[in-house]
Amino acid sequence: MEIGLRLTAVWSLRMSWPLGLIIPVQDPTPFSVFSPVEWPESLVRTRAAGYTVVELAITDPSTLDAEELTALTNRCGLKVAAFTTGQAAEKEGLSLSSPDDAIRERAVSRILSHAKLAQNLRAVVIVGLVRGKTGELRLLCDSLRECTKPFPKVCFALEPLNRYETALLNRVSQALELVGQVGMENLGLLFDTFHANIEERSMKESVELCGDRLFHVHLADSNRWIPGFGHVPFGELWEALEKVGYKGALVLECFPRPSPELLLLEPGVRQRVGLP
Repeated sequence: MEIGLRLTAVWSLRMSWPLGLIIPVQDPTPFSVFSPVEWPESLVRTRAAGYTVVELAITDPSTLDAEELTALTNRCGLKVAAFTTGQAAEKEGLSLSSPDDAIRERAVSRILSHAKLAQNLRAVVIVGLVRGKTGELRLLCDSLRECTKPFPKVCFALEPLNRYETALLNRVSQALELVGQVGMENLGLLFDTFHANIEERSMKESVELCGDRLFHVHLADSNRWIPGFGHVPFGELWEALEKVGYKGALVLECFPRPSPELLLLEPGVRQRVGLP
């Protein structure tokens, strides 16, 4: 009963945005209840739990069969909302802001391969840790222009990350300034509630600052647990998203705590606890 009340207080029944989970395809991620070896089955379980979109964690798209991936998601009735690219940074050290030309060029090439895959699926390409933990903003700006220019119909979402994960672009205002310098209409922002809770003065004001440059949203509570088990003011978030006319998806990028089962509730149970 307590769990149901907590979640009901967070999730608004009037929400119109599609909700999704992260599914790792090649390498594991702490933000998923699934293992990469079971990723086709993960699609089935995700849809059965009532979700309508997925964010696929893909390290290297060049090793995937794009037609198979599209067929699997379509068969399950799921839309691919976004591709997360951070595993390439963690595993291979790729960085779009690295002063090392070879590393930077490999990072650009990798993001371009994500964009090629995203183009047919109308999915967002996320630029998170692959921007680098340290580096030069000038080089990042040049790299982002190289990534976005060849794919004008693909949306790229630059994610402000908290100061403990990167020294580059911690706040929405900083990210927006860089987006303006890049000067490409298909480059916008990803708003993550966990990072914003650390860095932003106001959840509502920072979303409103994004405006029509808001391309994607990640949900997690202040402790990076499932929403409803921390102190993020989600009511303010819903209001701000409605105010800016957000049309994208909401994806849970949280640790599966306090219980993985809470992320895989059957549709009837989800409705009883107030989940969309």
